[in-house]
Amino acid sequence: MADHEALQLLTGATAGEILSAAVEAAGGELLSWRSTEVAHSNDSATVAYRTTIRWAHGETEEILGATAGGEIPAGATVVGADDNHTVGVWRAAHDPSLPGLRGALDPAGVSALFDRCGLGAHPVSLKLRSYRPLRRAVVEAWTPTGRLFLKVVPPAQGEALHNRHRLLTNAGVPSPRSLGWTDDGLVALESLPGRTLRSALRSGAAATNPADITTLLDRLPPELLDNPRRTSWLDRTQYYARSIGNVVPDLAGWSSDLATSIVAESPVGPTVPVHGDLYEAQLHVDHTGAIVGLLDVDTAGPGDRLDDLACLLGHLSVLAQVLPQHAQAINSFATRAQQTFDHQTDPAQLRLRTAAVVLSLATGPHRVQDPGWQQTTRQRVALAESWYDAAHRANRMERNHHHASNA
Repeated sequence: MADHEALQLLTGATAGEILSAAVEAAGGELLSWRSTEVAHSNDSATVAYRTTIRWAHGETEEILGATAGGEIPAGATVVGADDNHTVGVWRAAHDPSLPGLRGALDPAGVSALFDRCGLGAHPVSLKLRSYRPLRRAVVEAWTPTGRLFLKVVPPAQGEALHNRHRLLTNAGVPSPRSLGWTDDGLVALESLPGRTLRSALRSGAAATNPADITTLLDRLPPELLDNPRRTSWLDRTQYYARSIGNVVPDLAGWSSDLATSIVAESPVGPTVPVHGDLYEAQLHVDHTGAIVGLLDVDTAGPGDRLDDLACLLGHLSVLAQVLPQHAQAINSFATRAQQTFDHQTDPAQLRLRTAAVVLSLATGPHRVQDPGWQQTTRQRVALAESWYDAAHRANRMERNHHHASNA
């Protein structure tokens, strides 16, 4: 099955019929559905849905997952979409690749976990904060005495994630402390103080000093270099360009040409410890803007520092588009960060790498199925191109400065 066929199957009109068939097989009736998370690669696609279902005991709101085009995982309900295609469907709590999610969504089990962590055996409240079918999930759990975040990954990744958190906290990096892991892929993480830098920018509160961000990156322990190398944004630029063309065919040529130019002009820098996915929602700050936390260290390992710096700038430029009412505060901080990073890197290469990051974010509106995602995708490709153009301006300025200093 071609990539676009799998996508159409799971996001088009037939998706409702497929979900209805799976729900009816379980004894329910599908009342409403909408896709909330779309992922695709090679010939397959995987989608999460927010649904309303009527059961014999009443109506419930549930999150379902479905996959098509690839191998259907064991445990999924198999639905024949047509004579040639089948789809696997499941309830989020029974994700075939995330067996730990069932325990993370069980109030009694999580209450016992709180007790084992010394937080008392109180009734627990649970909220599924994020869910990427077959890949990972985060459940927030809280009682009057404390709060934990339960990250669920495929079982083979649980111990490594726990060890990475322990490595960082032992090195003085303010990432969430891991309280332990289970064989089915659940990792219990303490909550961080403060709030995200994104939240601070939205509220007009004091933003962090950009120099503190690079100081934090300097504290990443050298033992991270023993992990698998983090793929550079450059290595994925052509892939993201193809993804853009798959969801908005009119943009295929533009995004492909832009990706080719970015990669051709961008060497990879020296290997150092990196976060791997650094942006404003990964940084926690206190009321003064001081950094007090670093989230989502799953990707921490060997890589190119330029990727971390560009990732932050790229996300900030996209965030300014997403939140125009806060664009002034966001762009002001982004300009300060860019000026700081310019003194630590090659300014033209920083902008080229940022263009690659923005290109990777172009399909984000489609992934979460935002209204008007086609136009937003086009705007993000244009934003990536503006970063590419800025790289050329930085190059010209450097050449002019060099000629003037030699005159």
